[in-house]
Amino acid sequence: MRTQIKSKLGTLAVYGLSFGMIAGGLWSCKNSESAGARKLEVSDVIKPNEGFKSIFDGKTLDGWEFDPVYWSVQDGAITGVITPETVLKNNTFIIWKGGEPADFELKVDYWISEAGNSGVQYRSVRFTELPFALRGHQADIDGANRYTGQNYEERKRTTLAYRGQKTRITSQPDGITETRGYVEQNAWKGLNLVSELGNRDELGALIKKGEWNTIRIVAKGNVMQHYVNGTLMSEVIDDDAKNRMAKGLMGFQVHVGPPMKVQFKNIMLKKL
Repeated sequence: MRTQIKSKLGTLAVYGLSFGMIAGGLWSCKNSESAGARKLEVSDVIKPNEGFKSIFDGKTLDGWEFDPVYWSVQDGAITGVITPETVLKNNTFIIWKGGEPADFELKVDYWISEAGNSGVQYRSVRFTELPFALRGHQADIDGANRYTGQNYEERKRTTLAYRGQKTRITSQPDGITETRGYVEQNAWKGLNLVSELGNRDELGALIKKGEWNTIRIVAKGNVMQHYVNGTLMSEVIDDDAKNRMAKGLMGFQVHVGPPMKVQFKNIMLKKL
């Protein structure tokens, strides 16, 4: 009886070994076929900032131009503050002095108080009538999340895409020489809706009030995309050859309004 059991166990062991070898071979084959894809995924996770350069050292405002009444470094972040004693009459900006990027990708972590109104400025020029002022594209940010993610052109064509919109921008008629003459209800009349990216309120719900969020801007050619926490919030295709900017200054805004606070850190730029 013991001999028979041993014989059967030996047979099962052989079968088990054979099955293990076959299964191992199949797994190895499958593993080999998908290794490249898995390697790419792992690489993406390990090197999310490959090609990016930090433009803020986390300690000082070296390389930035700003009004020290409103801008400082607090807790490792560029910080803009309005107090009851320093209420603004005009929007003010902290301006990066490192160049005028054309095609780029920018990633920034931000925090903003409930009453705050701010934005990430890019492809801009100086508005010389006022100190520390910019005119150009802005990825809007506000504490109430009414505007966060939209594309607003400061002191120029105003709203170019609301949150949840992909738009195509066209020029004003030749008879209109001033850009403000082609603005209605704080939006550019040449704003043409291409498609809906999602429900505006549902997209807004993905933005965490009172917490840190991440905004990402991708500007390539005449296409500008604004992402918040990994979700595309707005996209502009700028076919307005009269007014569009191919490159320009970058900065952050403190907007006219009640006392507020906004902070920016982990500011990473990649030129495309």
